[in-house]
Amino acid sequence: MPKGTNQKLKLYYLSRIMLEKTDDEHMITMPEIRESLEAYGVTADRKSLYDDLEALRVLGIDVIGEKVGRNFYYHVGGKQFEIAELKLLVDAIQSSKFITEKKSGELIRKLTGMASKYEADQLKRQVVVQGRVKTMNESIYYFVDDVHRAIAGNRKISFEYMKWNEEKKMVRRGSYVVSPWALTWDDENYYLIAYDEEADSIKHFRVDKLRSIRVLDEKRAGREKFRAFNLAKYSKMSFGMFGGEQTKVRIAFSNEMSGVFIDRFGRDIPIHPSRQKGWSETMVDVAMSDQFLGWIFALGQDVKILSPKGVVERFKKELAEMTKLYK
Repeated sequence: MPKGTNQKLKLYYLSRIMLEKTDDEHMITMPEIRESLEAYGVTADRKSLYDDLEALRVLGIDVIGEKVGRNFYYHVGGKQFEIAELKLLVDAIQSSKFITEKKSGELIRKLTGMASKYEADQLKRQVVVQGRVKTMNESIYYFVDDVHRAIAGNRKISFEYMKWNEEKKMVRRGSYVVSPWALTWDDENYYLIAYDEEADSIKHFRVDKLRSIRVLDEKRAGREKFRAFNLAKYSKMSFGMFGGEQTKVRIAFSNEMSGVFIDRFGRDIPIHPSRQKGWSETMVDVAMSDQFLGWIFALGQDVKILSPKGVVERFKKELAEMTKLYK
């Protein structure tokens, strides 16, 4: 039998055929394997293919052969990612504000390349653009890489922090030199958690609003400050990562709203009966901000702030000011 034109790539094409055309639900026969190879300009006899399939197993591709009726079939079993895992990753990419539409498409195409053509069709059916607000900062991936590089090298970074103006343009808000300690994903946005030595405090910054990042030669500061910083607790008490003075707030709510508070603050919060029938109370730590008060307002008449007095008065003042807008 004359050799095909791409014999040196036979093992590569064979692995591609097995990964793209087979999975736990779809199998392929030896004649079909040979036919698929010929489409790539590769010829192979049955005996050499047995050796090649064994070589794929050695390389970590789980090639399984089994007899079904009178025929013998082959398929790839356990893959690097199961289809359910790929679907989860696709959904995460699609719902992420900090990933642009363009990059979302690129990442999803790469993920579909890790599935068989049949599984890829399932992923494509899930890829539905739902008009989500996406970042327009295509450089965010390089910013994230810069931050990771600074953390790994124990170095400070400098950057410009931006904001939107009324003309829908990003304008400079300020310049910072900080010690980066972590990156966190909250409310569909990516945040840098860093120590500001000048202010002697831990601060957070939206990564998609960073510009002109530079990794400096100076070593990071604030190690002890960050060790004492509970990121999980901070994220739980902040609303959309809008910081504010930590305040212990007592809140009453109708029993039907219990799930809302457990979802927001976790199962460990204290919940006990209130004086009002059908209501309960809790005491939680929050970062006092307009966003927290807005969250309370959105919950309507089934929720009431009880203390401290300063928070109650601030909320009443905000309600009064809002009422004036609609007179």
